[in-house]
Amino acid sequence: MSSNEGIGKQSIADLVTNQVSAMLAYWDKDLTCRFANDAYLYWFGKTREEMVDKITMKELVGATLFKKNLPYISGALKGEAQTFEREILLPSGNETRYSLANYFPNIINGEVKGFFVHVADITSLKLLEKGLTESNETIREQNKRLLSFANIVTHNLKSYANNLGIILEMFINAASDGEKSEMLGFLKDISTGFSSTISHLSDIVETQNLSTIHLETVNLREFIQLAIDTLRIEVKANGTIIHNYVSRDITMMANPAYLDSIILNFLTNSIKYRHPDRSPVIDLNATITGQELILTIQDNGIGIDLTKHKNDLFGMYKTFHGNADAKGIGLFLVRSQVETLGGRIYVESEVGKGTTFKIHFAI
Repeated sequence: MSSNEGIGKQSIADLVTNQVSAMLAYWDKDLTCRFANDAYLYWFGKTREEMVDKITMKELVGATLFKKNLPYISGALKGEAQTFEREILLPSGNETRYSLANYFPNIINGEVKGFFVHVADITSLKLLEKGLTESNETIREQNKRLLSFANIVTHNLKSYANNLGIILEMFINAASDGEKSEMLGFLKDISTGFSSTISHLSDIVETQNLSTIHLETVNLREFIQLAIDTLRIEVKANGTIIHNYVSRDITMMANPAYLDSIILNFLTNSIKYRHPDRSPVIDLNATITGQELILTIQDNGIGIDLTKHKNDLFGMYKTFHGNADAKGIGLFLVRSQVETLGGRIYVESEVGKGTTFKIHFAI
């Protein structure tokens, strides 16, 4: 006797379909269920007696989900196979599952009689995908902070090194004790700023390896003045006039190293891109409007053609003036640092007249 003797073909089909983990069903063209395997019944919490030949698809899934699936249902009834993902709340109401659904039209003599449904539970894959996405986002954020940290180190320390070298040369070549005394004063300012910068950088490194950013209350005017003192030689060499109009009593929550880097970058850019026919003038001001502190940095430099460069202004490796030493990284990192502090940047500029940056910080 054959091992299958006594088992009809329909029974074998039922046995096979009920053993697979995928959900299988058949809906006729009137959207009435004509078949559902055990996995399909379990997913929707129904018995075979409740489902087969009795329930419509709209009754089964509800009006909201039916409306979402209707384009695919219509496509299948037109004779076109459909594949789509769907997030489904189980009948228990306390668990969401993710599925990959396929609708295969049943076409007989050119007429669509209904469609077969194959639904795979891909919840574990979606959770894995979500976990990978979150991990990648964490890695991107950490890489962004590492890049920002590297910029702070190279940019800020380069400023100190350049100024230190210039002052030492001026000290050696000083013609009088008065000039030497002035140079020693400059060296003292640079030493103070250098020590402060090193301290701020150490704070970043010690804060969970850059995984979080430590914020503290800082005096904005004092930070601007520190940056001006750091650039004193460059300011003097180019005849730059810097007006620090920020009120003495304005404070904000910020990471000192980031804020120092932001201000230094904007000031050095204004000096670097000065207009060749006039002395550079940089005005800094700050206002508090509602829940925002707005730092304004305005210069009279060569300006930027925003019609041409607005979309690339804060892009990495984007340069606009043809300077041989321009790397196209400064504004990209400044925006990154500002956004890390919860702020945003707006720019106004006109070629030949100058540029105004407005940095909005939440307070």
